[in-house]
Amino acid sequence: MDSSLISDLGDELWRAQRTAKPIDSLSTRYPGMSIEDAYRIQQHLITRQVDVGARVIGKKIGVTSEAVMSLLDVHQPDFGYLLDTMLCAQGDAIDTSRLIQPKAEGEIAFVLKHDLSGPGVSVADVLRATEGVLVCFEIVDSRIRDWKIRIQDTVADNASCGVFVLGSQMVNPRSLDLRTCGMVLERNGAVVATGAGAAALNSPLNAVAWLANTLGRLGVPLKAGEVILSGSLGTMVPVKAGDSLHVSIGGIGQCSARFV
Repeated sequence: MDSSLISDLGDELWRAQRTAKPIDSLSTRYPGMSIEDAYRIQQHLITRQVDVGARVIGKKIGVTSEAVMSLLDVHQPDFGYLLDTMLCAQGDAIDTSRLIQPKAEGEIAFVLKHDLSGPGVSVADVLRATEGVLVCFEIVDSRIRDWKIRIQDTVADNASCGVFVLGSQMVNPRSLDLRTCGMVLERNGAVVATGAGAAALNSPLNAVAWLANTLGRLGVPLKAGEVILSGSLGTMVPVKAGDSLHVSIGGIGQCSARFV
């Protein structure tokens, strides 16, 4: 794809995000679009947001669990950027009118105290670089109509980022086995999803190492102070105005979110 088309498609996603109006699948309209093209579109989309005042505060790994891969028929991980405009405080109502077709995921978030620059990053390197882990909600959202996406669509759409909520308790990841931490996600008091840390590429640590190495090949580091969302531990749960969510992950803590 030439640079003009990359910019046009990035602008189209940017307008869809601002207006909360979905667009047709990019991969259907441009069947020759590569994953590399999609990441160039993503970068244009992020640049547009930074240019109007948003700030990058972390990264996210998407499509790490078999449940989400099967649901979306997308079978490899991807990554996106977290902006300060996406962070919602616990207790604050999340305005669904700014979203299109939101779905909630329970995840483990990492907060870094040292930079991680791949390639060659190991799980041990991730542990050394991590200040702590927290329970979080990622509320994913697709600007592509009806979630009719291929990997190129979700990559271009900043890995289907919506908003995210961090729990208040941070724990040392060296004090527990992140693979076996069980997750329970409730919507309006009913359990709607369960999972464990192993759902994220067999360990959230593997997921963060994958991200550091993938970005490292592009010359992009994970930076000290950044938040890294390591991937869903269960299936995505649709949400709407009036819903209240609660997620708990054994040994780490809990997080809540409500929607208006």
